[in-house]
Amino acid sequence: MQALSRIAPPPHSRHSPEPATRTLAGITLPDTLLVSRALEYVRENSDPYLFNHVMRSWLFAVILAEQKGEPYDAEVLAVATLLHDLGLTKAASGPLRFEVEGANAARAFVRREGLDERRAQLVWDSIALNSTPSICLHKETEAALCTLGVGVDWGGWHHESIPRADMARILETFPRLGMKHRFAHAVCRIAEARPETTYDNFARDFGKRFVPDYDPPSAVEALLESPFEE
Repeated sequence: MQALSRIAPPPHSRHSPEPATRTLAGITLPDTLLVSRALEYVRENSDPYLFNHVMRSWLFAVILAEQKGEPYDAEVLAVATLLHDLGLTKAASGPLRFEVEGANAARAFVRREGLDERRAQLVWDSIALNSTPSICLHKETEAALCTLGVGVDWGGWHHESIPRADMARILETFPRLGMKHRFAHAVCRIAEARPETTYDNFARDFGKRFVPDYDPPSAVEALLESPFEE
């Protein structure tokens, strides 16, 4: 793959405006201090299958970005994609919907690393909405690309858009390690422990199919039982 010539350089920050690059699985990627620290952070806090998932998602997102040929902030895309599943780790567990817990943790992380508020919020949006493609695909380029890259690895969406040679190298470098079953188990744990956070998102599907006595709040009940006389 050619160098990422269409990447828009990040706005001025304490990080280099012209980031160096690294190559993984034959794909050229940004290699800034922020990206390196995000890699360390997610590696330290993720099970191997989940780390490999976010790495594949990042690589797929960069390939799709190159195909689209639109300028984008490579640093934001890298960090958002790498940290998009923090809500499934102990580093970002809490009472909120897991995507929001992860987005909150990621935003706090990039703020500590000196990212400005606009870009930090873009990281938050990309993560909080990554599993809601009907919304996120219509947001900023970086958010949409994050969702697309995750979608390739998670549900196989746009799988055919990834060149076979690239796909083979990526899977060899970052094998799936039972991704389907391990991810399903992680989501089921949330549906079992915190069903109130799953009523309006894809985790509900896992709870209904796999978790005994799963009974999340219902949007229908919320409407019909609202305190109005009609």
